[in-house]
Amino acid sequence: MVVAQQKYLANLNTLSKNNGILTTIGNTPLIKLEQVSKYDHFQLFGKLEMFNPGGSIKDRPAFNMLKKAFELGKINPETTIIESSSGNLGIGLAQICALLNLRFICVVDLRTTQQNINILKVYGAEIVLVAQPDPITNDFLQARINQVKSLLDSIPNSFWCNQYANLNNPYAHYQTMHEIVTALDGQLDYLFCATSTCGTLRGCSEYVKSKNLNTKIIAVDVEGSVIFEGKRGKRLIPGAGAARVPELFQHGLEDEYLHVSDLDCVVGCRTLLRREAILAGGSSGGMISAIEKKGGEIPDGANCVAILCDRGERYLDTIYSNNWVEEHFGNVFHLW
Repeated sequence: MVVAQQKYLANLNTLSKNNGILTTIGNTPLIKLEQVSKYDHFQLFGKLEMFNPGGSIKDRPAFNMLKKAFELGKINPETTIIESSSGNLGIGLAQICALLNLRFICVVDLRTTQQNINILKVYGAEIVLVAQPDPITNDFLQARINQVKSLLDSIPNSFWCNQYANLNNPYAHYQTMHEIVTALDGQLDYLFCATSTCGTLRGCSEYVKSKNLNTKIIAVDVEGSVIFEGKRGKRLIPGAGAARVPELFQHGLEDEYLHVSDLDCVVGCRTLLRREAILAGGSSGGMISAIEKKGGEIPDGANCVAILCDRGERYLDTIYSNNWVEEHFGNVFHLW
């Protein structure tokens, strides 16, 4: 390994100027959204997580999980990193592994967009595609996890980040929440947060409780997800919801939860683009639609934040494709 890469490995325990691109993870902008909501009696802000170098909020746990694994001696320069991902966490890990010259295998399934696969490959990730759902659960997520476990058994000195159960996932979001609260001088009434691994939800919720803040956490899940007692069903938006309850989830993390549909996510994304010129990913559209559902109950003058998790460029062939939208939902273009 070249000297520069050895230096990165040696310094991974702390974020410093010596860590190059890693110093740009976090401290993302919080901006006021002036036009996206039909309501004007509360203040709405968007936390733009697409400004992370890998393009999503998942850069935060990707770095934190690897950092802690290095600290605990679970990873060395010859370790193969393995993870199951529909895209964003995989891309975050791929970027860091490229910087550190670590081998990275990303287990994806047929729902992963070709653009995400192309980005993973550009960073040097090896792709293992799961083409069939788990025979017991009929779900791709469990099939991907099964594949990860098989790879761990067959590859010596391999490490699974396990974003679904690794506490260093939510711990990364103490910083996310700290940034939001600091930007608003502690005056945050509602946080709208997407759910999948529940890392963001758990980290933000635990931060709020530890600081005794009067902030209500609104968890936003998608129809077809089972996290909040929903019925398992088909979901079109990758990375939103889950077909199995993740180990990180605990009841009571949220003050309230809302379900949105795939169409709600599309409408929210298109509305955010048209009214605010923000090209965001699918779960961000879910946040916007959830706020519109909840808006009539939000008190006058409240401060609300929606975490906008990722970039929309990765959804150009789906959410932002008129042909794809019409194929799945019909002529719904009047909705935005």
